[in-house]
Amino acid sequence: MNVDPKDPHLIRAMHLDPEIRRLSRELFDKMCRYRYSYNFSWLGRPIIQFPQDIVAIQELIWSIKPDLIVETGIAHGGSLILSASMLQLIGGSGLAVGIDVDIRAHNRSAVESHPLKDRLLMIEGSSIDPAVVARVHGLAQGKSCAFVVLDSNHTHAHVLRELELYSPLVRRGSYVVVMDTVIEDMAPDFFPDRPWGRGDNPKTAVRAFLSRNDRFEVDTDIEAKLLLTVAPGGYLKCVKD
Repeated sequence: MNVDPKDPHLIRAMHLDPEIRRLSRELFDKMCRYRYSYNFSWLGRPIIQFPQDIVAIQELIWSIKPDLIVETGIAHGGSLILSASMLQLIGGSGLAVGIDVDIRAHNRSAVESHPLKDRLLMIEGSSIDPAVVARVHGLAQGKSCAFVVLDSNHTHAHVLRELELYSPLVRRGSYVVVMDTVIEDMAPDFFPDRPWGRGDNPKTAVRAFLSRNDRFEVDTDIEAKLLLTVAPGGYLKCVKD
């Protein structure tokens, strides 16, 4: 018999504790000043994610058992390797597809020489380019379950377009995870050299998307147990086919 040791009542109480929420917010902001998310790797490749979100993604993939994982944004490849490693553990013919507008040669070489290289495919180009989208949708043909992670350009317009283009791949019970929704909650001066910031970021895109799409809803239970996450309000569960 499977036993889940989590206590949902304690998780919810912890999440609603105002002191914990305040401390979590303060700690998150201070950690980011030290580029905390750059401290970690997955099977040899920098992953540039909070450990809490790494664990959450692992839990979801293992539970859902998708046979296609689509990620926008590759960077050093750690997140793509995470997806490939989970697919390898699940078995079958699952494929992890990473999309990035600029796959640097040293990162491409490292990923393509990784032991999990046969579980992944990298596509260079904009995630909203019609040719790239068509290729990904073609790869989805014949697959039974897709899981999507959006982590590329963090502007409102770009993320909203990604949601419109890739959410149709996802069926009931699976997820679209929108990373870096936390930008909306951070100090206005946190991204002085970026085109995104408060009022123009993944969280505002999620809000706009959900206002006109009833197939998805925010899984608040994930955020409640993580406390520290770059994706508050960004774990979107598909509730309708």
